[in-house]
Amino acid sequence: MSLLEKERVRMSKNQILKGEHIIEKKTTIFSKFLNFIFYSIICGFILGLFLLYGPYNGFRDWYITTAMTTMTHQYLATWFYSDQAINEVLDKNKMIEIDAITDPSLVTTVASTGTYTYANEYEKAILERDASHPDYKIIPIKTSKYSGYLAVVYDPSTIKTLVTNKVGKEGQYLTEMAENAGATISINGGVFTGDRSSSEDLKAQELAYGGSGGSPYGITISNGEVITNTEYDGVGGLIGFNENNKLVLGKMTAKKAKGMKIRDAVTCGPYLIINGQPSKVIGNGGWGTAPRTAIGQRKDGIVLMLAIDGRRATMPGATMEDLLEIMQKYGAYNASALDGGTSTAMVENGQLVNDPIDSSGAHKTRPIATGFGAIFNK
Repeated sequence: MSLLEKERVRMSKNQILKGEHIIEKKTTIFSKFLNFIFYSIICGFILGLFLLYGPYNGFRDWYITTAMTTMTHQYLATWFYSDQAINEVLDKNKMIEIDAITDPSLVTTVASTGTYTYANEYEKAILERDASHPDYKIIPIKTSKYSGYLAVVYDPSTIKTLVTNKVGKEGQYLTEMAENAGATISINGGVFTGDRSSSEDLKAQELAYGGSGGSPYGITISNGEVITNTEYDGVGGLIGFNENNKLVLGKMTAKKAKGMKIRDAVTCGPYLIINGQPSKVIGNGGWGTAPRTAIGQRKDGIVLMLAIDGRRATMPGATMEDLLEIMQKYGAYNASALDGGTSTAMVENGQLVNDPIDSSGAHKTRPIATGFGAIFNK
């Protein structure tokens, strides 16, 4: 064999050995990758079991209360926990509402004017008006858990109920309702269902936060006219403004609401503050974390409309206790939660202010039945 042929054989063997080494290296990398995936799944499974069933009850309580108040995703709790375990958690985590009705005489409806001595940064944020639109202002709200917006409306007489124009059939997006009513700034309103099958749906709670959004639950009043008056035995109750433009909260019949001269109202809850007295929070409040909407009124008559985003990995949303704290910071004397979750929306001049996310992760809101809007110059 010539030297040239020997060199070719040697090079050929080297290439074979090099190829075998590359194959062996790739096999090793792939094997390590499979091992990583396998152990990640095992660790994730063990961590999940530890969080769901371990000694730390905080995660379990948060998980159950969040799932059980979504209405459409309660299976996330019932898959892993018995009815008894769920009921025990819900009983230890709840909000006890004030058993009272708003006393309108305790609220004025003319905001003070002139030179202010601000008690704190929150008072300053409320009372310093926006020169570009002095009738209202929007204050950004942000913490490590959630972000959102607080709309401040100085004249409570401008707040009206927004109602879908196809009541009993289908809801509308808040942007549409606001445009139809001529509302400058608005938020979503009360609880609703997809049709008018009334109390059976409420008890089942299968459609209360879904369907077409066409039928408000409970009492709905617009410009003094009772639009709906269906059975409602949920938290909260009537949330409305009387003819003196004072926010009234209380469990009542439509007849009583008319007697109290309620001009615009929806039905929802839970109530957060009545006559300056906050609801009692036990545990985490029982509602988990989610996008939230709320409305309140200060003693000086200024209306606060709050929309909090959530359902993000780093910002899951607000608890009912968070809503209560925000309303207290900004001086609410009466306040209530409104419908939350995918319904949560704030609209200014026809455009969404907040960034809602539905249960699928899409950046969108949904058709709703009612809302509250500030209608200026009408």
